[in-house]
Amino acid sequence: MTELPPPDAQSRAHSAAMVDAIRAAIDLAGGAISFAEYMQLALYAPGLGYYVSGRRKFGSGGDFVTAPEVSTIYARCVARQAADVLNQTGGDVLEFGAGTGVFATAILAELDALDCLPGRYRILEVSPDLKQTQRRTIKQELPHLLSRVEWLDSWPQSFSGFIFANEVLDAMPVERFRHAAGGTQQAFVTWDQELMMDYRAAGVDLTSAIDRVRQSTPEPWDEGFESEINLLLRPWLAECARCAEHAGILLVDYGYPRASYYHPMRVQGTLRCHYQHRAHDDALFLPGLQDITAHVDFTAVAEAGAAVGLAHEGFVTQQQLLINCGLEEVGSNLLEQADERARIRLSQEIRQLTLPGAMGEAFHAIGLSKHLDSPMRGFSSLDRSRFL
Repeated sequence: MTELPPPDAQSRAHSAAMVDAIRAAIDLAGGAISFAEYMQLALYAPGLGYYVSGRRKFGSGGDFVTAPEVSTIYARCVARQAADVLNQTGGDVLEFGAGTGVFATAILAELDALDCLPGRYRILEVSPDLKQTQRRTIKQELPHLLSRVEWLDSWPQSFSGFIFANEVLDAMPVERFRHAAGGTQQAFVTWDQELMMDYRAAGVDLTSAIDRVRQSTPEPWDEGFESEINLLLRPWLAECARCAEHAGILLVDYGYPRASYYHPMRVQGTLRCHYQHRAHDDALFLPGLQDITAHVDFTAVAEAGAAVGLAHEGFVTQQQLLINCGLEEVGSNLLEQADERARIRLSQEIRQLTLPGAMGEAFHAIGLSKHLDSPMRGFSSLDRSRFL
């Protein structure tokens, strides 16, 4: 990992404290914790985990850039989908993991312009630091709408309206596994002078879950094939289904249908880490200072949604989602009002959001719903559900 920039003294001390917390969990568990437990701690341990510490994560000074951070065009398009749902259901908007608050600010502004403001804009955010950042962003840009915004610490008891999550599913802890001749092996994290990965025989529940995946993929895996599985998807969507009375749900993330996700050629899986805009695959590197993610198995999302009673609305690329949600109209209106420099910037932003070599096809959107009367417009054209 010598090509990665070294952390400063304060950051190194933060990571050392994170390692101490992980070592304590390993000792308490008798010498090993599952990779999912490690990932949970590295990302979400109170005060130390990557997502809940005060370190900068988004934008040029952070570790990665999300679509809402690229341009307000993204939120302006999604606002048209939200407006459709709100016109059917009334109620609120619920956003998971609102980052710096730029998406919330842009979509609220656009919903205001569309005369379709929600009763409340609810944000479920696990990071105290990001909650403060989101509040500052909204207060600075939309002070007259700040009173409509509510921060939640847990799922609402009941909800009607539009539910949105961008790059949330990829940040859920996953189990790492290996396909071996003697049976499925599960990744554990241990300590021997440093954090180490150790593969051991998987338990019955994990083996059964992986067997179900393996039986539904068209090609067999060779010995040594490694990948991940997200066992939290179904419980998460079950909570979504429990609280939703009338809702349209839009989930956007990078990932694949199952046949591609678990293709035998993808022998190392999809686990990736992001540190100061460098991507690598060492999940044990400087815990607490780097993002750890896995791509999304969108087939698993569709299956989990159906299992908990959510209707399937569709599956499209991010490019097609934005087109279906009015990208041409939104882009044309902004370009007409812009000067030459702004037009160049807007054109670059649209390309980054939509081109296949950028975010356009690397990211996908899946729609789910509960008691919606009309289909969601984001999936009205070029639906790829047949690939799930």
